[in-house]
Amino acid sequence: MSQRHVPVMLQRCLDLLAPALEKMPGGVPHAEGQGPVVVDCTLGLGGHSEALLTRFPEARLVALDRDKEALRLSGERLAPFGDRATLVHAVYDELPEVLDRLGITGVQGVLFDLGVSSMQLDEADRGFAYAQDAPLDMRMDQTTGMSAAEVLNTYAPGELVRILRAYGEEKQAKRIVAAIVREREKEPFTNSARLVELIRDALPQAAKRTGGNPAKRTFQALRIEVNGELTVLERAVPAAVKALAVGGRIAVLSYHSLEDRLVKQVFAAGAASTAPPGLPVVPERYQPRLKLLTRGAELPTEEEIAENRRAAPARLRGAQRIREDEK
Repeated sequence: MSQRHVPVMLQRCLDLLAPALEKMPGGVPHAEGQGPVVVDCTLGLGGHSEALLTRFPEARLVALDRDKEALRLSGERLAPFGDRATLVHAVYDELPEVLDRLGITGVQGVLFDLGVSSMQLDEADRGFAYAQDAPLDMRMDQTTGMSAAEVLNTYAPGELVRILRAYGEEKQAKRIVAAIVREREKEPFTNSARLVELIRDALPQAAKRTGGNPAKRTFQALRIEVNGELTVLERAVPAAVKALAVGGRIAVLSYHSLEDRLVKQVFAAGAASTAPPGLPVVPERYQPRLKLLTRGAELPTEEEIAENRRAAPARLRGAQRIREDEK
């Protein structure tokens, strides 16, 4: 499994979280039996989680994933760590409920590695990859929700255009959707190869010459819609910030501009003063709650991209909690 999955920007993520997981705020070592809690909100195959537990031997891990197969495989990988690792079947916007059930009131570290996991891309029958024919499923949790095929076959044309434009940033959305509607009337969509071929045929030659596989943006849009990814992320990042104890740190890996923009906005809002303009002295309640740890979004190195092509679009942002919320 470790050969199948190469964690993206692993060393940088560990280094960003390290000050919060090695010592308590103010440089005081963690008390015996009261080690730091770190949350991996996107467990996947457990590469980041395994590294966190290895590097921070006092840390307790809480790891979430909506994919039951990912939980099973990573459970085997993390078994040597025993009860230091608690794995939970949940979507990451359910973090407050998960922590509440576990009796955890504040955490020292949070990590998000967004997007599709290596396992989901590599398992052909999941339908995430446009490079191989597979059932059009794309659900990260295959026990619930609509598949990509159902979205294609049942959504109104205007709604499909909106999804392709908003989530795939697809300029040719109208042209692609017109072809989808025409074809689904002849026969409902079931497999990815037919959709890929339709997109190729629908696009003008100029659009096919740039940006890699012409189906890439449509597949991204369908995946985001099927899994409610941006809606979930809008709730999850503020909830994770709120769960951080003072001194705690959060690191988020994004893989497209929509995710990164959302993370940037949450961090920027937390790092800004909310004081009305013109106050001579800014009261505590208006002071920033976050300190930004990255200057903009950090990118993977050329060496890492050469070793792991899936790291290429990654964008990493980090922040530290510096103040409690007002009661």
